[in-house]
Amino acid sequence: MAKLSKRRKEINKVIADKNKTYSIQEAVTLLKKAPHVKFDETVEVSFNLGADPKQSDQMVRGTLMLPNGTGKKVKVLVLCKGEAANQAKVAGAEYVGGDDLIAKISSGWLDFDVVISSPDIMRDVGKLGKVLGPRGLMPNPKTGTVTNDLARAVKEAKAGKIEFKLDKQGNISLGVGKISFEEKAICENIDTVVGAVNKARPQATKGRFIKNIAISTTMGPGLKLDLTKLGTT
Repeated sequence: MAKLSKRRKEINKVIADKNKTYSIQEAVTLLKKAPHVKFDETVEVSFNLGADPKQSDQMVRGTLMLPNGTGKKVKVLVLCKGEAANQAKVAGAEYVGGDDLIAKISSGWLDFDVVISSPDIMRDVGKLGKVLGPRGLMPNPKTGTVTNDLARAVKEAKAGKIEFKLDKQGNISLGVGKISFEEKAICENIDTVVGAVNKARPQATKGRFIKNIAISTTMGPGLKLDLTKLGTT
């Protein structure tokens, strides 16, 4: 049997029952009390859904604005031409360009978190599908990252707009803030995410949609939420 670290022993004192389910408030309080590593850990929410990712009519995806942001500095890259470039720069985009950036990305450069594109350059941006697609970075009109209103898209990305999408195992996982946030801010962010995922339920799904929800920190324990207290179906 592996020997428990000092930190793990302290975590076990705070969270003695691994099988218990909690309200959002209860779970966040315990995560805040548990000992942490030296960096500011991300608070993560993981969903197991009753949707079949192999069926196109059961795909779950969407975007939302976290009321208290992600706590992460977001590097935004905008692909566009002409006057639109100035709008993107003024809005705060770190990188703005056209063919030059497309070529750079094709060569393996990926030092950014969000990619936004104007519609008129999407034919060229489409060439980056094999690079950006697997990383969830490909611009998409459905998520608001292909738009003529580049300034608004940049500001939303900076303010805490995030995207969620069902993976091949029927799960969704995303960061919803930092453990250094006040408890109220973390709870509000989690509540917003739960509501958005529940609202994105496809009509083709049958039975219980949200099967399980767990929250954790980057290096910390996972705690299951009590679905009866969340109003999920």
